[in-house]
Amino acid sequence: MRLVPRSLAGQLTMLLLLALAVMQGVAAALFALERVEAVRHAYRDNVIIRTVTVIRLLEETPSPLHEAVVVAASARVTQYWLTEEPAVETIGTGEQAAALASGFAVALDALPEQVRIAPLWTHYGDEHDEDSGQRGSHRDPEDHDDRERHSDRRTLDWFTASLALPDGRWLNVAVAPPRGSPWGQMFLLATLLSAIGIAVVAVLMARRIAKPMRTLAEAAGRFGKGEAVDNLREAGPAEMRQTLRAFNLMRERLDLYVRDRTAMLASISHDLRTPITSIRLLSEFVEDRETKARIESALDEMQQMTDDALLFIRDDMRSEQTRRTDMRALVDSVAADLEDIGHEIEVEDGDRVLLNCRPILMRRALRNLLENAAVYGSRAKARLVREDRRLQIVIEDEGPGIPEAELERVLEPFVRLDQSRSRETGGSGLGLAIARTIVRSHGGTVKLENRDEGGLRATVSLPGLDGK
Repeated sequence: MRLVPRSLAGQLTMLLLLALAVMQGVAAALFALERVEAVRHAYRDNVIIRTVTVIRLLEETPSPLHEAVVVAASARVTQYWLTEEPAVETIGTGEQAAALASGFAVALDALPEQVRIAPLWTHYGDEHDEDSGQRGSHRDPEDHDDRERHSDRRTLDWFTASLALPDGRWLNVAVAPPRGSPWGQMFLLATLLSAIGIAVVAVLMARRIAKPMRTLAEAAGRFGKGEAVDNLREAGPAEMRQTLRAFNLMRERLDLYVRDRTAMLASISHDLRTPITSIRLLSEFVEDRETKARIESALDEMQQMTDDALLFIRDDMRSEQTRRTDMRALVDSVAADLEDIGHEIEVEDGDRVLLNCRPILMRRALRNLLENAAVYGSRAKARLVREDRRLQIVIEDEGPGIPEAELERVLEPFVRLDQSRSRETGGSGLGLAIARTIVRSHGGTVKLENRDEGGLRATVSLPGLDGK
């Protein structure tokens, strides 16, 4: 399958060339058969005319000159000799032998028994072949000199004919098969030119079709990662224009939908601050200290949720542009910030790793994951791993881990686990959910798993890594 192109232009070109090869092969076979048949008929007619001419010369010249006439008439592909008995004893059968016999008989105005044709593709030899009964029998010249003179007739194996002369002797003729290529230079040239022409047209058309499709694929990939994408120019065939038009309409509708929902959530989160503040003021009139503490704790939690939601929405509404980012430097920077506030984080050394992303959002996602590992796992370790064309950021901690049944649920919004994620440590349960949302907006994934040696491992997998 490595020989099959992966691009649309390559596959379309290959398909057209294969179709051309098959059709040209069939046409070439038909042309060759027709050409061979035409050459055979012309060659046969030429031999008949030439033989008739030799017989006419023999009739008009004295007998002592007959041997010289047949020697002069002989050539490399056609040989004549005179015998008292016919070299071909039987009349050949078969369509081609009958056609030859008929041609000689008509040209000489002779009777059928005066023309004898050996079966086609037989060899004229100096000795009788073992399978001569199948090939047709013939006689050799009686004297040794005659055999020597005509010893090369064994190579003239298209057909052998014996024709009766008026004086009772027989003129024998051995004819070589027609030679020459069945294709012809003009046919080969026409085939080559048509193949080149179709290949050029196929490449141009395939590129014309593939270019807007590549543009659409790139735009869809960037749009799926949350990047801002302008309307695509509608170009190409009608079906391609319709597809691009549908994509543009879908993008506009989704942008409007997300913008409306984001604005609505921002308004709700902002408006919640007013009742939270009012309840906090009313709690001051509560005399029971325990009840007042519980109310204030609940209000603090609601305030934290509201602030986290607003922060995430503001980041999302910024529509940050994607740019080339050194991911190792970004991880080092986040780790340094967390170390400044007392967390222990170790980042494995390595080379620069460049990736297209929105660095502000990606920074927040990595901060949430690293901080989560440092807070709940005592200390955290991070390393960057190249895998094919994807970048993996692996974050490990030495904490208690998470029950296997909760590994997916803990990534959902506002989910906290009592045993390993206590309310006393703070947080609203949005940290991991926000990190996963940001990574997903870049076309990546976040996977949580427990380590065999204890602790939790979070693996961030991001596409778009340049291969080396």
